[in-house]
Amino acid sequence: MNRFAEATIFHNPMCGTSRKTLDILRQSGRDINVREYLKDPPTRDELKAIYDRAGISPRDGLRAKEPLAAELGLTRPDVSDDEILDAMVEHPILIERPLVETEKGVRLCRPQDKVREIL
Repeated sequence: MNRFAEATIFHNPMCGTSRKTLDILRQSGRDINVREYLKDPPTRDELKAIYDRAGISPRDGLRAKEPLAAELGLTRPDVSDDEILDAMVEHPILIERPLVETEKGVRLCRPQDKVREIL
């Protein structure tokens, strides 16, 4: 099966934006693969590929408002993408959500209506 025959959402059910994005996906009639990334985190290679496909850097995908990001020094301008990716793999709470992947691309869906760009 084509991996893009469905939409995959990297989802946190505690996040309102993530829940709203999932609702939009459900209304689209697509098959949806819901990946609760805190329970089933992406590998470093998966995360890098997702960001590459989205056209964003790991820094763009960092949940900078998460207190742990500042505690680990990840919000400093001199931190490398590799350091950010390593931290995200070790601490998935640092991954900004929701990320959605379809055959049309990947979007960091903040605000949630950005998902419509790839439906």
